[in-house]
Amino acid sequence: MSSSLRLDKIFDLNGRIALVSGGGTGIGWMIAEGLAVNGAKVYITGRRKDVLENTAAKFARENKGNGSVIPLPMDVTDKESILAGQRAVASKDGKLHILVNNAGISGPLTPFLNDTTAPEHKNPETLGRALFDSASFGDWSNVFGINTFSIYFMTTAFLGLLAKGSSDVPDYTSCVINVTSLSGMNKLAQNQFAYNATKAAATHLTKMFATELALKRIPVRVSSVAPGVYESEMTYPHIPPDQVDKIGKSIVPIPARRAGTPQEVAGTVIYLVSPAGCYTNGQEIVVDGGYTAVNPAVR
Repeated sequence: MSSSLRLDKIFDLNGRIALVSGGGTGIGWMIAEGLAVNGAKVYITGRRKDVLENTAAKFARENKGNGSVIPLPMDVTDKESILAGQRAVASKDGKLHILVNNAGISGPLTPFLNDTTAPEHKNPETLGRALFDSASFGDWSNVFGINTFSIYFMTTAFLGLLAKGSSDVPDYTSCVINVTSLSGMNKLAQNQFAYNATKAAATHLTKMFATELALKRIPVRVSSVAPGVYESEMTYPHIPPDQVDKIGKSIVPIPARRAGTPQEVAGTVIYLVSPAGCYTNGQEIVVDGGYTAVNPAVR
């Protein structure tokens, strides 16, 4: 029994097939690299083929771990593109063990919202009109399309391959990980009503998928990871400690007093998708440095 508790057993990813959307940069790459370093074959997807190829080539040159990184151009807001990606994985591997729905964008912003000296705060009428004029229905549809709708279509497109992955490894269950955000449970709008709404919806979509698949005895677990302030293209390439609260737009300073690290978000995902996490389903793990512990949140 003790040998099964060794780190190389409980977190074993050797031979696993994974796909990470938006995997060429930022948090997506942090996760993809973590999976590959620990033995998984990882498809990274995105719309920019050159970025994917450069990232994969860099990983191969550095010869990290015993996994691999495969670039797979895909637009997660296009059903035909998703199906083309599914066919590519099916043709090459015939199964999938890990799906990480990470692709996302920030959406329309309202930078005047927290500046109560701004002219938009003259009275409720002017504030309401400023918020009304700050975005279009198309702007909201776009951010929901990438951050939330894509989770539904990616998960359903790859469900069959994920189920096959579960039957491929004894005592293992394939897993979908949706990358949400502390913003989805934050009661503060953080100047980004649309983005926060998409992440809250993604959290609930995670729970619905986990429940429906479990009730129907489909051997695929679904959970989510909600990062806090991390370095990425969506925020900043480098975040000094004195800028963390400014970027997070918190009321109370973040207890960790720094941005998150690749090890922290990748390690959380590795737990969930490895043998150690096979008894965990329908859960959201928040890795936010204590942000939601001290700021208004739904949990």
